[in-house]
Parts: sequence; C-alpha cells; structure tokens
Amino acid sequence: MMSWALSGPGKLAHHVGLQGGSRRLLHDGPAHTRAIEAELTIRTAAGENEYAFRLFHAAGDTLVFADERYRFSRTEWENKANWNMLGAGDKDPELLAAAVDNQTAQVIRTLLQRIVVYQFHNTSETARIRGKWSADDNRWLKEDAANLAPVLHRLQRRDRRYYQPIVDTVRLVLPLFSDFELEPDCGNLMLQWRERDTDEVFSASQASDGFLRIVALITLMLQPTKDLPDVLILDEPELGLHPSAISVIGDLTAAAATKIQVIAATQSVALVDCFDPEDIVVVERPDRGSTFRRLDPAKLDEWLAAYSLSELWEKNVFGGRP
Repeated sequence: MMSWALSGPGKLAHHVGLQGGSRRLLHDGPAHTRAIEAELTIRTAAGENEYAFRLFHAAGDTLVFADERYRFSRTEWENKANWNMLGAGDKDPELLAAAVDNQTAQVIRTLLQRIVVYQFHNTSETARIRGKWSADDNRWLKEDAANLAPVLHRLQRRDRRYYQPIVDTVRLVLPLFSDFELEPDCGNLMLQWRERDTDEVFSASQASDGFLRIVALITLMLQPTKDLPDVLILDEPELGLHPSAISVIGDLTAAAATKIQVIAATQSVALVDCFDPEDIVVVERPDRGSTFRRLDPAKLDEWLAAYSLSELWEKNVFGGRP
C-alpha cells in the first residue's frame, strides 16, 4: 500500500502512538493492543489548536474514551495553554458537548469537520449516486457523491467558470461525452448526460462504475476552492478507472494540493508516477503492525536516473509491497 501527503496552505500536524507499538493502529486486536492514543495539532494564523484522546477496548468489542482533552495556544504565547480535561467512560467524544458553550472546543470541532474522507467505491445498483437527490442539497459534495447532480446543477447555473472545466475534463477522459443534462423533476435531480452524435439522454442507472467515479472525482477536484475541505482524504481513487483517467486524476490531485492538504491511499503504479518521491509515504506491516515511512529523494537519485518511481516500486527498491 502506498499513500501520499501533499501539503497546501493549511497544515495538519498529527501524532499517533499506540500501547504495544509505535505507529501501529489496532495492532492484532485487543489481545495485543488494549489502547489507542492520538494527538492532533491544527495550526492556524492565530495559533495551535490541540485535541488529544485515549481509547480503551471495552466489552462488546467497542472502544470507550479513557481520557480526552483539548487546548488552544496563541502564536505569541511563550508557553502553551493548560489542557481542558473532559470526562472518561463514554463511547462518544465529549468535545461535541463542550462545543456548545466553549469557543475553543467549537473551533476545534469546526476544524475537524473540515477534514473529509471521500470514497466513491459504492457504485452498486442501490448506491445513492445512482438515485435522485434533492436539488436544493447542493452546497457541499457528499462523501459518497450522493448529491453529485445537484452540485453540478448549482455550478452550471451559478458559476460556469468552474462548471465548464469539469465538462471539458470529462470529455478529455471520455471523448464521446457531450454535456450533462440537469433538469429538476419535482425538486429532485438524477445525474443525466448526453453523448455526441445522438439525441438520447443517458441516466445514472445506465452508467458504468468507472463513469460515475471519474465524474465524481473530477467534480470534487475542480469545484471552487471555498467548497473544498481544509484536508481532503481519498481512499484508492484509482479504483475502476482506465489508466489514462488515472493520470488525469493524479494531475488534478496535485493541483488541488497547492490550495489544500491532500492525503490519499493508493495501490496504483500509474498514480504514483504523478508525484515526486518526497510526496510518498510507504505503508508496510512488519511484525503484523502498520508502519509509515516517507521516501528520502536523496537516496533514490541514482535509481531515478534510470527508472520511474513506479518501476522502483515494482522492483521493491523502497518497499510498499505485500
């Protein structure tokens, strides 16, 4: 497994430590790893917002909070602020309750909500992306692209500067594609489109898995920057895509990373070649625990003179293979 982390203007610093082994998440279940500790530091112009917690395994194969805390330290302060301690024993984070009347908790909650994981794997017959959706629910693209048609409809009507590049990029990947056909029906919208040299209108129920995923990814990457989350997490965006489409998604991802922070997981050699060595984090499982290691470009200089990054991955020069 390979992942990359591309930093834009916003920075999310994080540390995860686990009882029983560093940088290992739920290593071998509760018999081996009884607790998980995590600290998140979100830096803004005003200072550092920190949120930390410790989870313990409990009955019923669940996790409960052993402790939970947060604080905000202004940039100009010499020392960091004291932690605000929350309770223990709950399955849900008390940060949500604290955010009702505490400004620091409110800010941290809001910042965390701006970290969004997008996964467009579910394109089954009952997937939400294939169905109708309220035309009014169009402000933010949902994590599974359920409201893809309403979001496209909003851009089509209100901001052609962003809509037209989406259409042009879909045409680049799918030459027969002409344009989307987005007309609300009783307040609802279904993804529909036309192809060149035919007057037939196609709907999401007829779309291939790859078509739905590529349109969702292109729309996600090319929407206005203000509509993007501060941290964008993608899980195997290459799934079901043609190799030529994968390179387009790689280019769009790199462009988005100049504006926001992007974190993605991939098993695609084609996608890896869209990035530089310093962008790549190799994930491996020695002793059954996941470890994360960023590539050192200096150590690969001689290799990269003769081979691409993907070829080095396939040759197992820097790991990342089963």
